[in-house]
Amino acid sequence: MKRHSAKLIRDGEPVTWIGVNFWSRVGGPRMWRDYDPEVVGNELDVMRDHGMTVTRSFFYWHDFMPTPDALDETLVERFRDFLDQHEARGMTTIPTFLVGHMSGQNWDPAWRGDRELYSDVWFVAKQAWYVRELTSRFASHLAVAGWLLSNEIPIYGDWRSRGIGTNNFETVNSWAQILIDAVKLGGATQPISIGDGAWGREVTGTDNGFRVRDLAPLVDFHGPHVYRMETDQIRQNLGAAFIAELLDIGGKPVIMEEFGLTSDYVSEAHAADYYRQVLHNTLLGGATGWLVWNNTDYDALVEAEPYSHHPFEMHFGVTDRDGRPKEQAREVKRFAELSERVGFGRLTRPDAEAVLVVSSFQEADYPFTQPQDATIVFETGRQAYIAAREADLPLGVARELDGIPTDAALYILPSAKQLLAPSWVELRRLAAAGATVYASVFLGEHGTQRGPWWPDLDETFGVTKQSRYGLVDPVVDDELRVTVVSAFGGLSVGDELVFPVAGTANSRAYLPVVPTTAEVLAVDQRGRPAFLRNRVGDGWMVLGTYPIEYFASAAPFVNPEPTWRLYDALATEAGVRRDVTVPDPIVSASEMVHDDGTRYVWFVSQSDAAVTVTPALPSGSLETLDGDAVTSVDLAPFGVMVAILRASCTVR
Repeated sequence: MKRHSAKLIRDGEPVTWIGVNFWSRVGGPRMWRDYDPEVVGNELDVMRDHGMTVTRSFFYWHDFMPTPDALDETLVERFRDFLDQHEARGMTTIPTFLVGHMSGQNWDPAWRGDRELYSDVWFVAKQAWYVRELTSRFASHLAVAGWLLSNEIPIYGDWRSRGIGTNNFETVNSWAQILIDAVKLGGATQPISIGDGAWGREVTGTDNGFRVRDLAPLVDFHGPHVYRMETDQIRQNLGAAFIAELLDIGGKPVIMEEFGLTSDYVSEAHAADYYRQVLHNTLLGGATGWLVWNNTDYDALVEAEPYSHHPFEMHFGVTDRDGRPKEQAREVKRFAELSERVGFGRLTRPDAEAVLVVSSFQEADYPFTQPQDATIVFETGRQAYIAAREADLPLGVARELDGIPTDAALYILPSAKQLLAPSWVELRRLAAAGATVYASVFLGEHGTQRGPWWPDLDETFGVTKQSRYGLVDPVVDDELRVTVVSAFGGLSVGDELVFPVAGTANSRAYLPVVPTTAEVLAVDQRGRPAFLRNRVGDGWMVLGTYPIEYFASAAPFVNPEPTWRLYDALATEAGVRRDVTVPDPIVSASEMVHDDGTRYVWFVSQSDAAVTVTPALPSGSLETLDGDAVTSVDLAPFGVMVAILRASCTVR
């Protein structure tokens, strides 16, 4: 399976945005009223000197459009100076038009009244005029790299437009089309996107009116905003990467448009750890641009909204109130230097022989299904993604709605309650042709049609179900202890895997079966089949009777848990190619390939302590970027090391 790593292109060459969301420390969102060009110049110097050569800038709507028919020309000229300062430094910026939401508060243009944001014809026309006029002033400026319609408009729109903002995606699509057309009518040739945060149901399972799939034909890139609160360190560190994977929609580049954290929550050292993890893991997850939030702290604005009531928002800066670079800024600088050294613009991800299948129930409108059916697909899929990364699997993420790819050796369906019936037919066909298909049973979190919606489960997996209608078979133990009874994929007879158990009265359950044609691979602590495989043609259908991915996703601070060992064994049995592996799941190994044939390996640690690992290679050798031989890899806490793989095998 081809894995996405699409890039922005300018003049036929790939472009990599590494930069920052920018408000000056003089004024913050109101910087254009109190514009200080000397301070702005100094702030830009610090950004450029730390590898951040692109800014995302903001037309604060309330100030730039004081009446329905006019721009504030003084502010327009100040923005022109802002662009000139970028050009003088070899920097570029991405202007954002409709800035009504910012840092915990919404602001309207003074003249809006109660007009609906997306569907009021007069109001949408005024937005289009505003967008077109500003574009026409600056479209030819060399410092403009791209355009964004809004800043997190689902939050702002939903504030006044609860019906439209959450239900009528056709209205939202039309609104986006009108404004994008206005940007182009203003003379823009640069890339355009929405600025909505990419929070649609394709990513989250929750519909906010902004459908990524429907908007994809209109935009030039997807721009996720990621600020998740988690209950597991590895889920936190890999969460943004999984979102980047899910945004392989329409072949568009994924730009990490916003991510960051407030210094009020963590130390600079721990903030730098988070930045390092998000930058490198999203790169390995297919992202090709990064704009951190944000450039500076705003201590001078302590009495101004939104900082007076959201004081933690003052301290997201990569520099402090005096312009001193924090460790976060130095981390971005190191990332930018590495990107330049390895020629990131020419790197791609190798093809994947293992595929994570994302159920279409996450995003499609099927009748008489429940909201939890959608959101749980994200949770279990992310947990499977984590386990695959721990097993060093080059993993493709395939949406069922786009069709199941036919060129993989291993298909992973983690804690899958629902797939379409034709997909099961296709998966059985792929197994018969030689693939390994693994699926773990999940009954769902709610009581409506609770059970696996799998047609012909018994025949497919070579078992007979022992469940009773309308009831669950509860997991009463606090942990699931699985013992291997038939060696496979490097797991030996007697090996024990201990999985966490979590969930609700509906979901903390398993599927009792007895084998007919299936081979039992492992049993639980009560001697019941936990994993079985059934020969189908030239391949295997592998059944997990416990929703191990769901259990882990619902439990706090569990990773790494042993699902990675199962995936490692499945990959070995399926013949999935892995050129570099690490025996310790706390360190992952992932490849990137330069178009000149050079192969790079990223080693990423999830440990809060220093670790040393010895990579395993079926052939070839590793060396540092300076050409020194590598036999072991030393990593600082949450550290990253990149090596060159010199091997005799052919690039995929």
